[in-house]
Amino acid sequence: MRILQVSAEIFPLLKTGGLADVAGALPIALQSQGCDVRVLLPGFPAILAGLKDPVRVGSFGTPWGEAVEVVCGAMPALGNETHTVIAYVLVAPGLYDRPGNPYEDANKHPYADNHRRFAALGWGAAHLAHGLDRLWCAQLVHSHDWHAALAPACLAVWNAGMGPRVPSVYTIHNLAYQGVFWPQNFGDLGLPGHVFSMQGMEYFGQISFMKAGLSYASHITTVSPTYAREIQTPDQGCGLDGLLRGRAGNLSGILNAVDDAVWNSAADRHLEHHFDVRNMTGKARNKAVMQAELGLTVDAEVPLFTVVSRLTEQKGMPLVLSGLDEILARGGQLLVLGNGDTQLEQAFAQQAKTHPAQVAFRMGYDESFAHRIFAASDVTVVPSRYEPCGLTQMYGLKYGSLPLVRRVGGLADTVTDTDLETLDDQSATGFVFDAFQVDDYRRAIRRAFALYHRRSDWNRVRQTGMRIAFDWASAAQHYTNLYKSLI
Repeated sequence: MRILQVSAEIFPLLKTGGLADVAGALPIALQSQGCDVRVLLPGFPAILAGLKDPVRVGSFGTPWGEAVEVVCGAMPALGNETHTVIAYVLVAPGLYDRPGNPYEDANKHPYADNHRRFAALGWGAAHLAHGLDRLWCAQLVHSHDWHAALAPACLAVWNAGMGPRVPSVYTIHNLAYQGVFWPQNFGDLGLPGHVFSMQGMEYFGQISFMKAGLSYASHITTVSPTYAREIQTPDQGCGLDGLLRGRAGNLSGILNAVDDAVWNSAADRHLEHHFDVRNMTGKARNKAVMQAELGLTVDAEVPLFTVVSRLTEQKGMPLVLSGLDEILARGGQLLVLGNGDTQLEQAFAQQAKTHPAQVAFRMGYDESFAHRIFAASDVTVVPSRYEPCGLTQMYGLKYGSLPLVRRVGGLADTVTDTDLETLDDQSATGFVFDAFQVDDYRRAIRRAFALYHRRSDWNRVRQTGMRIAFDWASAAQHYTNLYKSLI
């Protein structure tokens, strides 16, 4: 099967969140299942820099009159010893060669023409599914998140009624980020007028790229089974729950996985001291190094709680701040890596200044430092209001850092709460709380401290978590079966 995967970012070339990790790992996993997978990406400088020996395969004109060149080449950073990833990249410097991140300028303001920048990505997918490259033509297009959500709509209207439709899969990574634009931007998209309707991409008088993907994809997937159910409810449906309930027969959840070639405590190139479930000495050394580096008290007996996250309300950061005194009063430490809301950034910075021996804060995101954090920490904190899947808790588990999470979305699917029953049957892997309230969060912290002081139980729970296989082979098999049914 010839599968074209479409996304705005891809690890390790360009990453702003978990989407990039998935987009980078899935092609190789699908190739191992026998799929002929290629990826389509916007021509951001970091993407073009990772393309080897690009060859021009064609070009197309956008609805607003801009020419986009399509080049094709290998991406060595994505491949391995047995598989090579081939990428198509849209070369349009006027759209993609800009400062800031892929979606915002240096002042964190979304680019005013984002609707054009990512409409080009959707039309690029449609052209590649209809012969732009004479040597390779996609049989199915799999697009990710709102940036690539126009691809199913472009495929649906391509020569409408004139032949078989190329099927599409659309994956929701986070329903809250929908790519919503003013209605006057609809004319730039090149779609027929009927698409701007309740049955299409019209969203409370505006246009929603996300809704286009949900309305026109042959099948919709989310990144965890629980999230697939949650988004069909008013509480987490973000105004689209009615549409999603109507498409329930074409909606499924496939749990994300972790790339063992990237996240492996026994061979991680970012770690000074390696370790595995049979020998945890390296983890203790990593913790001591991290504590010393950040000015925290170097003490193996003190539990180190860590947050690696966007600093937003959705990620539960207000809970982390409100519950910090619980950690401090019990002698624990907190390390935070992330950026986001300015007020939250300032609040964490102030806490680190006030409690330098117990609290550390690094603003921004550093991939290497994130690996070192998981290798050093005892508890990975993910108290999200909602969480489509979450990869952070999986990284924590693999590196012997017990997740403390809220029972929502993929967090509910991947972490088993520690209680007498799960300790007895040896299924416990972390700490789970239910209500998005500081009292529930505090109780989870207290339970983490209680287990930490029972070292034999702590070690057993940690070993259980480290042995869980969040492998891409299983996820890729689910996707492959889905592709076959659609093609």
